[in-house]
Amino acid sequence: MTDQTEEQTPQLTATEPSPDHNLDETTTKMQNLTTSFSIWPPSQRTRDAVIKRLIETLTDKSVLSDRYGTVPADEAAGFARSIENEAFNAVPASPGTDGDDGVAILQSYSKEISKRMLDFVKSRSVESVDAAAGDGGVKEEEGSTVEA
Repeated sequence: MTDQTEEQTPQLTATEPSPDHNLDETTTKMQNLTTSFSIWPPSQRTRDAVIKRLIETLTDKSVLSDRYGTVPADEAAGFARSIENEAFNAVPASPGTDGDDGVAILQSYSKEISKRMLDFVKSRSVESVDAAAGDGGVKEEEGSTVEA
């Protein structure tokens, strides 16, 4: 009769790797799978999505349009492409060193787009007011009145 309190250790055969070997193998595989992740430069698909969103922002009803008016879709498309392209070219082409994944550049790109979009709608609004001044000081645009 055998004592049931004895621990029975499994015997490993030559074909079964030890648990430590499996762990080492998994660790090695994970280290080999490590890839770098960078969000800059954006893909063309991402840039196209930014342009599409700019067009929507310029043409749809929003806080921005409440203050500066909406832009016709055909005009907005051209300016949105121009705004995005100028912003893209205004920031550095590649992330810096020290493990920078492009977040700072992406933030700069986003700020450039916002600044340029706001400058565009403001200049367009000023043009509308200047044009209205030539028409007796009042110009009607889609139900809103702009006074000089």
